[in-house]
Amino acid sequence: MNGSDWDALGQRWWSHVRFLADDRLEGRETGSAGYEKAAVYVTEQFRAVGLAPAGSNGYRQPVDFRVTRIDQPRSSLELLRDGTARPVTLGEDAAIMAHFETVPATEADTVFVGYGLRIPEWNYDDFAGLDLKGKIVVFVRGGPASLPGPVKAHFQSLEERSETIRAVGAVGVVAIPNPTVPELPWSRLAAGIILPRMQLNDPAPESVPPPMTVAFNPDRAEMLFSGSGHTFQEIVAGLGKNDPLPRFPLAVRVRARAVLTRGTARCHNIAGVLPGSDPALGKEYVVVSAHLDHLGVGEPVDGDRVYHGAMDNASGAASLVEIARWMRESGARPRRSVLFLAVTGEEKGLLGSEHFATHPTVPGPMVANINLDQFLPLFPLKYLEVEGLDESSLGEDIRAVAGARGVEAQPEYEPDRVLFIRSDQYNFIKVGVPALACSFGYVRGSAEEQRTKDWYHERYHGPADNVDQPVDLAAAAQFNRLIETLVMRVADADRRPAWNPESFFKRFAR
Repeated sequence: MNGSDWDALGQRWWSHVRFLADDRLEGRETGSAGYEKAAVYVTEQFRAVGLAPAGSNGYRQPVDFRVTRIDQPRSSLELLRDGTARPVTLGEDAAIMAHFETVPATEADTVFVGYGLRIPEWNYDDFAGLDLKGKIVVFVRGGPASLPGPVKAHFQSLEERSETIRAVGAVGVVAIPNPTVPELPWSRLAAGIILPRMQLNDPAPESVPPPMTVAFNPDRAEMLFSGSGHTFQEIVAGLGKNDPLPRFPLAVRVRARAVLTRGTARCHNIAGVLPGSDPALGKEYVVVSAHLDHLGVGEPVDGDRVYHGAMDNASGAASLVEIARWMRESGARPRRSVLFLAVTGEEKGLLGSEHFATHPTVPGPMVANINLDQFLPLFPLKYLEVEGLDESSLGEDIRAVAGARGVEAQPEYEPDRVLFIRSDQYNFIKVGVPALACSFGYVRGSAEEQRTKDWYHERYHGPADNVDQPVDLAAAAQFNRLIETLVMRVADADRRPAWNPESFFKRFAR
């Protein structure tokens, strides 16, 4: 296929991004009118390319949520020491991460617990020997270099952290983002925290967060360590090394007051199927997923209040449509069925995919998940960063498919960003389905690496992630074709994908 064809295919892909990231959709927040417009659009596209509905409700799967929003001006946070209360400015210094079970008031002593990880399989426990009953634990996100990235990722999930906090009897957490692996400025992180937060209407008990959860600006974290005999800079110096961080009582008590509003919402996953041609294998499903939601309307940045989500993740939803279109136009007859799934609630904690993975609308087993989320076609496609590359036989599939096109597949570059648990593939992994997520990669120290980092700093989770940014449309089309080839390879294989024997995630296999 010549260059002009790639450009034309890229323009067709971009037309979907333009619609989904338009101001009229108001950032596609879960449960909003803007999300509904996006859902109608994707449904129409699935129908137009000839995908069959994937359940009894047609292309839609309803998902019900409990919604919580914090009234930040009426809430407060203080650090108490030696009878003196030091106010913490919400939004600048810290932010209260509200959820449905957040208590209106908390006051407790604090203990620094390093990375806040408990991993029995690796004989690692930041909580060992500490009396934490009735206290608030303070930790820095990340983990020692001696632990594999996927293991660190899994044990930083909401379920694992919440279960551990309950087990030790703590009444709350203060989480400090890892300043050595920044993704976006604190101002945008804090602005996202005060947006409406959601939980599934019937959340699993292990996924219920602690009664009080606070995120603390790492640039202001020194105030937490005052009087403890330690400094936050001392902690930062130890991040990412082989040894655990020190653990010690802090000299401050935390007093928090949270004023909340609560409600409910309903939204929808959108699913369409290309039926398999093999009488037996056709009952199995290869899932190609992307989240359709984004952050909606929030705090203005340079006068713009719409968080458009062009790359995150109108790009992935657009790829679902184009990959399905190519497969139909080519007359492809995969042996296994291919399920195209646009999920809601990813930005609220991977909620739509959690609901689908545990309540699938298709009758047969899901055998693989290829997830498309913010793949960032900012430059020509020469490298792929692949989350899950070494976890299952899908790694060999993506290496083969990419290599045939002169593209090199590489493992994730910064394990402490814990990307493997931060998008929808994680919910399929937890029900035993081997999964991959791919994005554009680069060579260390290259201009492409700097461009990627600049994108995170300037656009990630901000209004500037819009359709006015520079994108390599031909490279995006080439990426889509590569993923289509991967999907066909997996769908046509004699054997379903399998976890590698040494994979930590093999424990979820069913």
